[in-house]
Amino acid sequence: MANTAQARKRARQAVAQNKHNSSLRSLLRTSIKRVRQAIEAGDQAKANEVFSRATSVIDRVADKKIIHKNKAARHKSRLAAAIKALA
Repeated sequence: MANTAQARKRARQAVAQNKHNSSLRSLLRTSIKRVRQAIEAGDQAKANEVFSRATSVIDRVADKKIIHKNKAARHKSRLAAAIKALA
């Protein structure tokens, strides 16, 4: 348990920040799953549409340093390659 007022406040802030980061991480995973589902369905038009929204989410999460920028680039690259392979 935190002993000082400052440490108690930082503990409270850490809980709130963890909750916020968890929701953003969940949004990231959901957007990636939506793209994968469109790819598996073989619908290239829908996959492109969902991919553009997912790209925005991936970049936003990476900018906030919730995931590393290289991981974001890797996700975008692999999804783009999978969509391109549908053609």
